[in-house]
Amino acid sequence: MSANPIHITLVTLGVADVQASAAFYEKLGLKRAPASQEAVVFFDMGGVALGLFGREPLAEDAGVLPQGDGFRAVTLAWNQPSEEAVDDALIRAIEAGGQLIKAAKKVFWGGYSGYFSDPDGHLWEVAYNPHSPLREDGTMEL
Repeated sequence: MSANPIHITLVTLGVADVQASAAFYEKLGLKRAPASQEAVVFFDMGGVALGLFGREPLAEDAGVLPQGDGFRAVTLAWNQPSEEAVDDALIRAIEAGGQLIKAAKKVFWGGYSGYFSDPDGHLWEVAYNPHSPLREDGTMEL
């Protein structure tokens, strides 16, 4: 094992309006971390943090153009302990202001999943995977 193993510690989403996006995630049940500021908001998601930062400043910081409409070749996943919990989570996301992209259904790999997008189009898969049970704290066991 290397001296500094790879861990995802922070996922930052580039958003059109930091405070509006933060309100969406708060409606899903996340709580702003004390380190949050007007221009950047953080949420503790149990070992991995979610950050919201302006799309243009984030692109500028990375040295890339801010365009990126359509499929971005990345999805975030929110695994659930059952098929019923998947349905409930999708309803919660829609009620919070998300858009249903794909209704939940049984999928080829033996699970059950659907997709929603946040107000900026970031795709979230909500899934029940009977082959990767969740620990009591909600984290995935592989």
